[in-house]
Amino acid sequence: MKNSERIQDFLEKENAATPDGHVFEARWFVDDDVTVRARLATDGREHVDGERRWSLAAEAERPWDPAWPSPAALLWPERNDFSWDRDSAAGLRLQDINPLPKDDAVLRRLIKDTARHSWSINVVVHEAMTPDADGRLPLARLLPPALRHRVVEHRATPEQFHAVNWALGDLGTSVPRGGAVILSGTPARIGFDEQAFRVRSVFLDGSEPTELLDKIVQFAALPWPLSDDAAAVLTALRQDWHLLTLEEELTHARALVASYSEALDAMTKSRDLYREATELAHAALAEMAEYRDAASAARGTAQGQDKHPLSKTLQRVTDSLLSRRAPRVDTHLQEARESEERAREASG
Repeated sequence: MKNSERIQDFLEKENAATPDGHVFEARWFVDDDVTVRARLATDGREHVDGERRWSLAAEAERPWDPAWPSPAALLWPERNDFSWDRDSAAGLRLQDINPLPKDDAVLRRLIKDTARHSWSINVVVHEAMTPDADGRLPLARLLPPALRHRVVEHRATPEQFHAVNWALGDLGTSVPRGGAVILSGTPARIGFDEQAFRVRSVFLDGSEPTELLDKIVQFAALPWPLSDDAAAVLTALRQDWHLLTLEEELTHARALVASYSEALDAMTKSRDLYREATELAHAALAEMAEYRDAASAARGTAQGQDKHPLSKTLQRVTDSLLSRRAPRVDTHLQEARESEERAREASG
């Protein structure tokens, strides 16, 4: 693929998150200059049918155009003998029709699990009558390339109309007779309106169901609050990416140098503050020791003297303050007497 320039570069490594898992990173261009980064991971665990689980996340430098190639089709081989194209919720095919189970309880459980756990766009189509060979062709072949591996098509036979709507009732929706409905998913996409994503009639005669295809494209464009598992896959793509260009490696190195410089500066400041605090603590301890020694000496001499030197000093200070305050007090008293006499004269 690299030699044929389908991808610009790639990297394969072990998946540190799980034993026996692997990660494949690839980078390519769309519209000549828009970079796409994709991360395909296998976790080493197996499904009940013995096949391994995998997840794929891809991100471009600008909003994804549905006309761009599907990353899944680019990284997985298009071979019928290798069934990689299955939705993780119930193992349903992504490029084929999935007939709904005949048992009503199983059907209900499948719809509920799909609505809660699937990352794909789930479309339920009810057949108004048994279709011919042209009507049994999947919708995926008519979708834009980027959506062909993101849609699960569920088919209900004519006699399953009431059973499928009984199951869809748990989700607060229904499928019109001979029509289709797109499930909201969990969590529901922002701006989703159940009525806006229902199609009253889908002709299964080999013609192109334009209305349904348009609604699938519109649904795919709605903002999607990712589930926890899907968010973890996207976070791994953004934060655990190793396939760097020379420019990206240089930017990464500069960021590391800046980070180390900030850390060193913080350590230096922390060291200086610690030294200053230590010096202040030692000074405080020394001063406390002096006070303690002085107090001990004062207690030792207090019994043989009439007055402690400190008491004499305090007495001298008190006398000095009183001598300074006395004239001021006399002056205030004299002013008060004069004011009182003037008040008597004025009243007389």
